[in-house]
Amino acid sequence: MRYRSDIRENEITPQALWRSRREFLKSSLLTTAAGLITVPFGAWAGGLDASPNARFKAEDEPTPRDKVTSYNNFYEFGASKEDPAQNAGTLKTRPWTVSVEGEVNKPRIFDIETLLKLAPLEERIYRLRCVEGWSMVIPWIGYSLGEVLKQVEPRGNAKFVEFVTLMDPVQMPGQQQEVLDWPYREGLRLDEAMNPLTLLTLGLYGEVLPNQNGAPVRIVVPWKYGFKSAKSIVAIRLVEKMPVSSWMKAAPREYGFYANVNPEVDHPRWSQARERRIGDFLKRPTLMFNGYGEQVGSLYAGMDLTRQF
Repeated sequence: MRYRSDIRENEITPQALWRSRREFLKSSLLTTAAGLITVPFGAWAGGLDASPNARFKAEDEPTPRDKVTSYNNFYEFGASKEDPAQNAGTLKTRPWTVSVEGEVNKPRIFDIETLLKLAPLEERIYRLRCVEGWSMVIPWIGYSLGEVLKQVEPRGNAKFVEFVTLMDPVQMPGQQQEVLDWPYREGLRLDEAMNPLTLLTLGLYGEVLPNQNGAPVRIVVPWKYGFKSAKSIVAIRLVEKMPVSSWMKAAPREYGFYANVNPEVDHPRWSQARERRIGDFLKRPTLMFNGYGEQVGSLYAGMDLTRQF
């Protein structure tokens, strides 16, 4: 097993990039009983009713679903982009709870069914840009994370939000490897977390999240690189001091706290000025803030985004 920082840019795209949906279903051993699709090992599948939100709709054509669910960064299930689709069947997503705690007046523990009903579900078509140089356009389902944070009443000294993901090496075999200091942790400033774009995400393409995409609940922060969007979350903590995220701890020279998409700041091992949309042959220019500058640029007024990366 190689460490993340050992992966070269020319290894980003494996030879067998696209598996067909049929082969994925076969390998996952999906079975049908009493009209319901049942996934082994306790995972849960089903449709979600969500209203399209025209305010949050990328102009780009969505990436085909089979590509979205077969090419993933989810190191808890392996470092290869194809590993999560192959290995994530071990994850049990019911029952599931998310604690929201820390510098709040009303700490709560939400079960996944409560989160599904806490606010109206919306379909938002967001671009996702990964630090390795590839991107997708995905119809996510969820609602603004602020809807959850308002429930717990953040205190005045709460400045940051830390996300903690599941720690279970049996269900997540990639955690048996010392790729990162598990469990995975990420963080946002409180005003970033409260921005309407920041999505508490429960599904994609009209269905609950597949395991390999971060089931049953994840965050999507569309103006930041993909590693900021923590998957399989079990705790959300409001804190006073900036948390140290997993990639910051593992490779501080390469991964800063903010991780805003900035084509003017190169990764130490490759340029970030261009990206390859999954399914395209040619690269395209990378957009500042992934194209969401109008909605979030004011959050960083006065900051030097070449240093505070």
